[in-house]
Amino acid sequence: MPEKDSAEKAVRDIRRKTRRKFSAEEKIRIVLEGLRGEESIASLCRREGIAANLYYRWSKEFLEAGKKRLLGDTQREATSTEVTDLRKENSRLKEVVAESVLEIRLLKKSMMGSDSPEDEA
Repeated sequence: MPEKDSAEKAVRDIRRKTRRKFSAEEKIRIVLEGLRGEESIASLCRREGIAANLYYRWSKEFLEAGKKRLLGDTQREATSTEVTDLRKENSRLKEVVAESVLEIRLLKKSMMGSDSPEDEA
């Protein structure tokens, strides 16, 4: 039995080290072929040498990523650091504008002095 266990372990190690790694482009190509429906998912998976559950996982990820991308054009995560930073900057800029408006009003009043018609009323 120990020889059989070590042989199985050796086979598993070889398979693990020689496992195919698919690029994003290859995954997209395979998923799109499956979505076209020109051949069955089972035959597509046999031809590509992948398990059907792997195809369905890629398909789900592909569709979810597309959905997120489409929704992301109109929505943003309120908790993201980018949004938080933009809110802080927006508040800071509002304060600068408010201070500038006050300074302008004070300068106008000081330039007008007591000669202005507003002061006589």
